[in-house]
Amino acid sequence: MTPLGDPLRVVLTCPYSLSVDGGVQGQVLGLARELRAQGVDARVLAPSDGPPPEPGVVSLGPTRRFSSNGSIAPITVGRVVAARTFEAVRALRPDVVHLHEPLSPMHYPLILGTDLPAIGTFHAAHTGRNAWYDTFRYPLAKMVDRLSAITAVSEEARRNVEELTGGGCEIIPNGVDVQIFSQAPPWPSSQPAIAFLGRHEPRKGLAVLLEAFVGIDRAVDLWIMGEGPQTSSLRSQYEKYSTPKKRIEWIGHVSESEKAARLGGSTIACFPSLEGESFGIVLLEAMAARTAVVASDLTGYRHVARPNREGVMVHPGDVMGLRSALQELLDKKELRQTMVDAGVRRTEKFLLENVAAKFHELYRAAVAGRQTLPQS
Repeated sequence: MTPLGDPLRVVLTCPYSLSVDGGVQGQVLGLARELRAQGVDARVLAPSDGPPPEPGVVSLGPTRRFSSNGSIAPITVGRVVAARTFEAVRALRPDVVHLHEPLSPMHYPLILGTDLPAIGTFHAAHTGRNAWYDTFRYPLAKMVDRLSAITAVSEEARRNVEELTGGGCEIIPNGVDVQIFSQAPPWPSSQPAIAFLGRHEPRKGLAVLLEAFVGIDRAVDLWIMGEGPQTSSLRSQYEKYSTPKKRIEWIGHVSESEKAARLGGSTIACFPSLEGESFGIVLLEAMAARTAVVASDLTGYRHVARPNREGVMVHPGDVMGLRSALQELLDKKELRQTMVDAGVRRTEKFLLENVAAKFHELYRAAVAGRQTLPQS
């Protein structure tokens, strides 16, 4: 254990490949960076299908793809991973571990095989019944009981914990590093642009956005960031609709700096997900970049961008409604500016530095052996 006065040593874990864009991955990496800025010796332990994306990351090796919650999760499982996890923790000698999605298989060795103080953060909002919880309710609940503190990023994620354990937990929302987005030079564009950022899979609603976009009657570009199983089919289907007046640009994976620049250079950021969103970190990033937001009217998104205040919310899957919302914001500059100003104010409630400070308190309490009580 770290002597009094020395920096606290924390290992943050992520079960998803850091080579793939995702909200949990971005949040873990961002939280680790902010913790280091606050004097914590924070390292990230996670799988990666390539070189670690930045310093301070220990890779657990490549992943396999598993179907989960309407998406394909790139995670790692098996005895080799368990051995690598133990070896990494033994080498890093943390005072406390922070497990993101604590019931993912890679975390079992840390929960069951060590007595390290452990914080667990739940991110996902499952749609319908969770078969995994139903089948293994008792052993999973016992693992949750082993945690020193339990947090969730939203009400939706907290409901999953309550479903499993019957108890509550504290909500600590995801955070955004506002400066990264507010200070990025906007990506140059010769005409208005709509930005999409997300995995190209049915749950994210990219097909709905494309259908809405082709019916917009004005000069505008569509910037499609990210990749996924639908990329090839959607690109083939909609390539013929890309014209000099209305360009569809398939940008693919982007760096953090290009993401910030693209969001800042776009006129509207659109997130048309159909289901399964417990939080809206991409909405926060767009708001921090001073961009108007159009998003599906999902509970997780409404906690971030409130309808008709920081964003225009549209019923999931409603092509005509989405097209109308995009057209209205493209045509009404004053309305866009009102929402942009409201969005900037809203991000102040989700500053990553405040999220990191709150977790720092939980780490210290866990190391001191003080059980933190769930908050309803």
